[in-house]
Amino acid sequence: MHLHLAYPAVLAVLLFCVGLYGVLARRNAILVLMSVELMLNAVNLNLVAFDVWLRDSLHAGQALTLFTIAIAAAEIGIGLAIVLAVYRNRGSSAVDDLRDTAEHPDDDPGDGDTGAAAADTDAEATPAQKAEATA
Repeated sequence: MHLHLAYPAVLAVLLFCVGLYGVLARRNAILVLMSVELMLNAVNLNLVAFDVWLRDSLHAGQALTLFTIAIAAAEIGIGLAIVLAVYRNRGSSAVDDLRDTAEHPDDDPGDGDTGAAAADTDAEATPAQKAEATA
């Protein structure tokens, strides 16, 4: 039996394109992780198809596929743990909401702003500190 390489290659390209569309278009973090898994499975399909087509005696493509499956399992476990932690804290698993968690360099609390930050410190001052400030 002779394997036509075009069939699994076209299927892998279709799977990869669907996964890429899911990564770029979806806003739900779980759907993004599922799309990444589709992309990894397209790569696995190519690895096995080329391994069979080249008739490799070491079966390096199949060995790499096993490593890729193991890494994908670890990635999905860690990724789901992160998504669940974000969902517990934020109440949403939307990817757009994750941009708000990033620290910005201009948000340093000790940069000497005297605007609203000074008003906040006056509201939190103890009565003894307020008495010293007015005296």
